[in-house]
Amino acid sequence: MPTSEKKMQVDNAVVNKNEMKNSSLHKFFVSSLKDIYFAENAIIDALTKMEEAATTEELKEAFEDHQLQTKKHVSRLEKVFRLIDEKPEKKECEAIKGIIKEGEEIIKSTEEGSMTRDAALIIAAQKVEHYEIATYGGLAQLAITMGHDKVADLLETTLQEEEDTDYNLTEIAETFINFDAEQED
Repeated sequence: MPTSEKKMQVDNAVVNKNEMKNSSLHKFFVSSLKDIYFAENAIIDALTKMEEAATTEELKEAFEDHQLQTKKHVSRLEKVFRLIDEKPEKKECEAIKGIIKEGEEIIKSTEEGSMTRDAALIIAAQKVEHYEIATYGGLAQLAITMGHDKVADLLETTLQEEEDTDYNLTEIAETFINFDAEQED
């Protein structure tokens, strides 16, 4: 069968693969993948700054662990691009740039070595997580809709890791950082 006539099964429908690649939904999906690819790469750099600014060892370790995990997310996204026959490219993501800038402002506006800074850094990190959770959740559902089951599995794995990181940050905050920050003058 010539390449131009490749068919794929999506639920009960048979779809021409080239038509799928030219669909508005596929184009949006690829654009969104490029957006989160940019974001994940930017997050790697931001996590270095956040780790350096953190006061407690628990938070420093959480940022270090998440940076390693984020590098895996970048590799996983590169695999997603390959699975849909696209080149991994970054598309500037204004949303993540704004969230990262806000995190940098937190570092500048809080006292070094304070629990208040750590509490604020956790909130900044969770804003990043929530952006990623929304993005990966939506992309996984689009992948399912388009019949990209392997892609959906990869995106859902990343989604679960992002949710776990968000939960871990909450645990760190609730264990002692928020209480200690409240005790500061």
